Amino acid sequence: MFKKMKNIDTAFRHVRSFTMLMIAGCVLICCFALYKSFRLVSMMQGKIYILANGKALEAYASERKDNIPVEARDHVKTFHELFFTLDPDEKAIQANITKALYLADGSAKRIYDDLKENGYYAGLISGNVNQTIAVDSVFVDINKYPYRFRCYATQSIIRPTSITTRSLVTEGALRNVSRSDNNPHGFLIERWNTVDNRDLKTVSRHP
Repeated sequence: MFKKMKNIDTAFRHVRSFTMLMIAGCVLICCFALYKSFRLVSMMQGKIYILANGKALEAYASERKDNIPVEARDHVKTFHELFFTLDPDEKAIQANITKALYLADGSAKRIYDDLKENGYYAGLISGNVNQTIAVDSVFVDINKYPYRFRCYATQSIIRPTSITTRSLVTEGALRNVSRSDNNPHGFLIERWNTVDNRDLKTVSRHP
């Protein structure tokens, strides 16, 4: 009788121990599953999918401060390409300049107004001259706000009889503004001025 009771008590202890182990195991598995789930959700929140030409491209979200140098250089490059890429077509010139002026303050508008008043754009149109620019490098100092920059570029002025290559060095500062369709990087160029703009060479074009 006592032996049977002892066996029952031993069996009960074994069952209880096994049950406690099972519960502990389930708790550990649940905790691990929750940890992995939260980590996966966090990773997914850091991903962005961009639809381009019918394809979903994966990108990653990050703090803006990590991208400031890249975005700032691209902003400066885009502005210069728009401002200095000119064709002998009044509407094309106006379209490019309008886009460029969304990226800069009144300092760029003043330079545009001066060029227009001096007949620069009219001369391009009447002389069938087009102008292209290649931005060689952009240096941005992000250690102090507003961010100072200097842009080094090469201009090509293509006339019916010749091609003139010019160096172009400009500088200015960048301040933060709201992002928009017209200003996707959220910067505004201010105190923009030309440091150097001189002829490097002129090559004749054969008819």
